[in-house]
Amino acid sequence: MFTKKSVYVLPVLVLLFLSLITTASTVGTRVDAQSIAKSQQLTVYIHALHTDKGATIITADEIQWYEGAEADRVFAQQDPEAAAEIGGALDGYYILNDSDTLSNYPVADNATVSMQIYDHTGNINDLDINWNEQLTLPEFIAQFNKTDVFDLSQSPYHITIQDGKVTAITQQYTP
Repeated sequence: MFTKKSVYVLPVLVLLFLSLITTASTVGTRVDAQSIAKSQQLTVYIHALHTDKGATIITADEIQWYEGAEADRVFAQQDPEAAAEIGGALDGYYILNDSDTLSNYPVADNATVSMQIYDHTGNINDLDINWNEQLTLPEFIAQFNKTDVFDLSQSPYHITIQDGKVTAITQQYTP
């Protein structure tokens, strides 16, 4: 049924195949690990946005953002009396800000900005949620500096940092 030659070829082919699978998954794992190491996401309150010599810098206070059951758990841990009285985190989220340390983050020129709510018209009655509305970085800076109708510094933001620069800014809607 099998010749001597096929008896040797079959195990070699199997080993070659397994080697290719192992190598492919190892290379993929390395690429993923490298990109994860160079990319991080933080949740922050942005205190200031300024441009210096053409470079935009975000000055922000890092916070912890919790939702759902995790929000209830952390809220109960932080304020057991209030948690017992009201039964859980209000509106399904909880923000923990243990430090008032401000950090500066350089922003990439091509950073994306996704907003949920901001002042479009200058009239408070016109405020409305527009989920993940895209703004350019200059538009976001202009909106951030307008505080008379809606102060964007009061919203939390999720920022993505890649290779040391903010590449994405997403406003977190809070009811």
